[in-house]
Amino acid sequence: MYRHQGEDIFVVDEHLHAWDATEENIIHDGGEQFIRCFYDYHTGFTPEDRQWTLDEFRTYTDDRLLEDVFGPGSVDMGIFQPTYLKEFYENGFNTIDDCGALADEYSERLITNGRFDPREGEEGLRELERQKREYDIDGVKVYTAEWRGDSKGWRLDSDDAFEFLQKCADLGIKNVHPHKGPTIRPLNRDAFDVADVDDAASSFPELNFVVEHVGLPQLDDFCWIATQEPNVYGGLAVAAPMARDRPQKFREILGELLYWLGEDRVLFGSDYAIWEPDWVIEAVLNTEFTEEEKAEYGVEFDMETKKKVMGENAADLYDIDIEAKKEALAGDSISERFDTGDQYAGAAD
Repeated sequence: MYRHQGEDIFVVDEHLHAWDATEENIIHDGGEQFIRCFYDYHTGFTPEDRQWTLDEFRTYTDDRLLEDVFGPGSVDMGIFQPTYLKEFYENGFNTIDDCGALADEYSERLITNGRFDPREGEEGLRELERQKREYDIDGVKVYTAEWRGDSKGWRLDSDDAFEFLQKCADLGIKNVHPHKGPTIRPLNRDAFDVADVDDAASSFPELNFVVEHVGLPQLDDFCWIATQEPNVYGGLAVAAPMARDRPQKFREILGELLYWLGEDRVLFGSDYAIWEPDWVIEAVLNTEFTEEEKAEYGVEFDMETKKKVMGENAADLYDIDIEAKKEALAGDSISERFDTGDQYAGAAD
């Protein structure tokens, strides 16, 4: 757990990846453009002494992921968000089977989500059933700007997408994580527009829509949609690293989110491996609104709110009993490996 101002904060990083962008896996120029754009995001916000080389960034071992995410002892649990991009990568960029294998091995620490693409039709529906059957997923990541043949994207409010959302509801997959906002070369920003979340959220009130990257740069659009749709949440991945180098911008984003959505519908995510979570967590938790900002937004980023944003809100969506989880983590293989079990001391009392 992360120790902040004398209190322990249980951190659920709801946005992790285990990707392969090696040159051997790239089958389209878009694959090289995509990973280099990710790398630009990485170097743009990561402290200079923590930056990876491009070769390191193309892929990484399971051991490195575990060490980066859990080694410092700041993240307690993580959620994988698969991204396939099979037009660009022969074996996919970040698949549920790659993520699921690691999540199975460290099931107390890691959760994998699934994914769907409505352009896959009946085959895609059967694949969604397989993901639920094999990995018991509670959520899916959807990437509306992904290319498929001549298509350069799809809409979450289309009839085809609604068929998949209904399948999610039928299977008990309750959390939908659409990437909305930041574009990545060569994908189209318009296909990441947040507008199609509105009808989907209205039409499926039994599902939760965690909008990753809070629609940036269309934050206002996102906030106005989320205000009227109580099942829409904001995922802080991409926004969170700004807390270090763009603190005023981050406070503006956080202030708007807390003003419009409230403290119960904002979730922390690091977007690993674009950014390692430990320094991102530190930067976010050190965020304090100025008196002028408190007056403007009428909100506080106090300890109670920080605990909700950093872990409790994700725990609610994924049915994680934090106190029971602390007891389980005290002696798990990750705690033994990184000697972090003492931070859960007292969990069993």
